[in-house]
Amino acid sequence: EDLVCFRDIRPGAPHHYLVVPVEHMGNCKTLKTEHIPIVKRMMEVGKAVLQRNNFSDLNDIRMGFHWPPFCSISHLHLHVLAPASQLGFLSRLIYRINSYWFIT
Repeated sequence: EDLVCFRDIRPGAPHHYLVVPVEHMGNCKTLKTEHIPIVKRMMEVGKAVLQRNNFSDLNDIRMGFHWPPFCSISHLHLHVLAPASQLGFLSRLIYRINSYWFIT
């Protein structure tokens, strides 16, 4: 009830979802220690949505946030991509683990 999940309009992988808090939250730079529970729930929802969509290899996923100023919108949203092994060349750059623009 406090999170929504939907497909990304420009998918970077066969499964690419965004998990978004209903209540407005700034980007990932505004996260504080007290936000850990909601980030954990966002990750749980992402995994559950993958499983509901017949993707079960949770070792082959990538989840993370774009780091400002590389965010398209100023509302917290978690990218959930799977299978990570099938990310194309550009997606591997855009969703690169713990890069200057994408944090996991």
